[in-house]
Amino acid sequence: MKKYILPLSIFALLHFKSAGQNLSPTEQKIVQYINAQMPQSEELLKKVVNINSGTLNHEGVREVGAVFRKEFDDLGFQTEWISLPDSLNRAGHLVAERKGKSGKKLFLIGHLDTVFEKAMSFTPYTYLNDSTVTGQGVNDMKGGDVVLISALKSLKANGLLDNTSLTVYFTGDEESSGKPASVSRKDFIERAKACEIALAFETAVGMNTVATARRGASGWRLNVKGIMGHSSTIFSQQAGYGAIFEAARILNEFREKLSGEKYLTFNPGLIMGGSEINNNEAIGKDNIISPRVTVSGDLRFLSEAQKESARARMKEIVSASLNKTKAEITFQDGIPAMEPTPENGKLLEVLNKVSLDLGFGEVKAGDPGSRGAGDISYIAKYVACLDGLGASGKGAHAPGETMNIKEFPKLVQRTALLIYRLTRP
Repeated sequence: MKKYILPLSIFALLHFKSAGQNLSPTEQKIVQYINAQMPQSEELLKKVVNINSGTLNHEGVREVGAVFRKEFDDLGFQTEWISLPDSLNRAGHLVAERKGKSGKKLFLIGHLDTVFEKAMSFTPYTYLNDSTVTGQGVNDMKGGDVVLISALKSLKANGLLDNTSLTVYFTGDEESSGKPASVSRKDFIERAKACEIALAFETAVGMNTVATARRGASGWRLNVKGIMGHSSTIFSQQAGYGAIFEAARILNEFREKLSGEKYLTFNPGLIMGGSEINNNEAIGKDNIISPRVTVSGDLRFLSEAQKESARARMKEIVSASLNKTKAEITFQDGIPAMEPTPENGKLLEVLNKVSLDLGFGEVKAGDPGSRGAGDISYIAKYVACLDGLGASGKGAHAPGETMNIKEFPKLVQRTALLIYRLTRP
C-alpha cells in the first residue's frame, strides 16, 4: 500500500511558531529534532510491530527486546535482561538505567508483549489512510514504547540526558503476567521504590486525557452445595432449594446490592452446576436436584477500601443461605488499584502546562472506569504516577488495532518536554 507523506503546511508552521512562544530555546530545539527524526521513529515502530511478540512467544518477545535494547545502549543507558524462572513460562523483562543527580528520579514503563499469539492471524504494519496505521500492538503498546524512545533520543541529541536518573522498565508479560506476581514483578517493584515518579506509556485515549487512576483487578470463586434428590421434591422442607437456585439468589443479590457503586464491577465469568463437577466439566439431568454449583469471576475496584468493602458485602450475601443449601466464597488478589492521589494530580498539572505551552490544549484526568489494570498499579502506592502517555488509537486487543499517526509526533514532543521539565534541577 502506498505510504502517505505529509509535509507540514504553512498553517501548521505558523501555529507551531505561535504555540512555541511559551517554550524555551532549548525546548524549541527538542521539538525541532523530533519533527526532523519522525521518519526514523516510524521505521523503528514498523520494525517492532512486524515482529510477533505475543506473551507466550518467548522468542518474539526477546527479539523485540533486543531491538529496543540496542536503542537504549546507543543512548548511553546500562541495559539488562531480567530472566524469570522457567516455571512462570514467560520471556523476561528489559531494563535500561541511567544514574545521576539532576531532578526527579523517573521510572518509565512499557511492555514488549501483545495479546496476539503466534498462532493467530498476523496483521503487519499497514497504512489505512493518511492518518491511520494498523498492526499488532501498534498502539498497545509498541507505539507507546517508541514514543518514549523517540523522546529520549531528542533529549540525548540536545545533551539533556547527562546526570539524569532514569529507569526504563519494559516488561515481557504485561498482557498475561507470570504467576505468582510476587516473582514476576519483584524486580519491577524494587526498582520503582528507588524512584520518585512513574510514567507509563499505555495507549492514550486521545491527546487530552491521561490516567491519574486505574482500577485494580482480583478474582473470586463461589462454591454452593445442596441436597441431591428427585426434582419433584424441590422446594420441600426435606429437599430444600438446590444449589442452582441458591447460586442464582446470590448472584442476583450481588447485582441488586452492589452494581450501583461507581467504579465497582464484578463479573461472573464461568458457572457450572449439576450432579457432578469434575475438572471443569459438569454432569447432570433435568430430573435431578443439583447438589453443586461453582462460579468464578473477577472484581474491579478503584481503591483497596472499595475492594474490601465489596468483599465484606459479598460474604454477607453468601452467608444468608436458602433452606438445605450452604455456600462459601473465596477471593484471590490480582493487580492492585492505582488510586487517585494528590501527588498524581500534581503530575497532571505539569503535563497540562507542557501541553498548553505546545499549543495542544488542556489535558484532564480520564475516567478510571474506562481502563483495566496495568503494570503501573503494582507500584502506585510507592510513587506518584501518570499513565496513558503512549500512542493514541483504537481497537486495542482486537484484530485491526489502529494508531493515529498524525498525533504520534505531538505525543513524542509532549513526552520529551515532560521528562525534560521533571529532570531539571
